[in-house]
Amino acid sequence: MSAVAASKSERIDVRVTQPVKQLLQDAARAAHKNVSEFLLDAGILAANQMLADRLRFELDPQQWEAFQAALDQPVTLKPNLKKLIDEPGLLG
Repeated sequence: MSAVAASKSERIDVRVTQPVKQLLQDAARAAHKNVSEFLLDAGILAANQMLADRLRFELDPQQWEAFQAALDQPVTLKPNLKKLIDEPGLLG
């Protein structure tokens, strides 16, 4: 059973500004949903997209060979990257 089809027993509370609330209500109405349905659908879609490349990725045999070859390459010094890491940035 998927997480969406299971019985809903948990609650998530969100505080927003009045303009954001109005925006969400307008968008939900345009999608013929209530705000909870709209936010849940959008949140699930965003979560799946965010996690998709972290959970699994697939390569065809040629891509897998190229990936393996890249991993097998010796490490090369990258002075500009070292400088970027070593020097403090704009935020400290």
